[in-house]
Amino acid sequence: MTANRRALIIVDVQPTFCEGGALPVPGGNAVAERVAAHASAHRDRYDLVVTTQDWHVDPGDHFSEAPDFADTWPPHGVAGTAEAELHPALAGLSPDVSVKKGQYAAAYSGFEGVDSSGADLDAILRAHGVTALDVVGLAESHCVKETALDGVRAGYHVRVLTDLTAPVTAEQGRDARAAMAEAGVELVPSDAD
Repeated sequence: MTANRRALIIVDVQPTFCEGGALPVPGGNAVAERVAAHASAHRDRYDLVVTTQDWHVDPGDHFSEAPDFADTWPPHGVAGTAEAELHPALAGLSPDVSVKKGQYAAAYSGFEGVDSSGADLDAILRAHGVTALDVVGLAESHCVKETALDGVRAGYHVRVLTDLTAPVTAEQGRDARAAMAEAGVELVPSDAD
């Protein structure tokens, strides 16, 4: 049996989801700093480091002037803006792969994104022989959860590193963790190994 090939999936660590951004997650900037420190200190644990970004060009009714914060949202992650770029804390990251999602429709899971050549996340991971994922980033209750659940559905062993993410609200975080655990996602701190 060959050893797991593990990827670090850094989900939507962008200024748009941090304090001062269009859809701030409480503690978002601190999560960005912790993710950057983890990626730097433990790069040798990962066969692949992937970032995902909300990169909305014209996502249709995903954006709304009167958002319900469930299916519709204020404009955020607008392609080409500073808010849509990776958080400055990740400036030194040099990811192996960058995936952008949501250009023309709502997209929560990183598995809905593509790289600059048009390859989707699953195809990229399989091309690199990845079998296990550590998922981190923003927000735990939305895009982290959906990426982790899609990872399990696609057959990967998935862990969410609980100290390297944050939910929009505590209640949404509890619901997300329950849904992920029920689906078989491992919820562990980043120092677990």
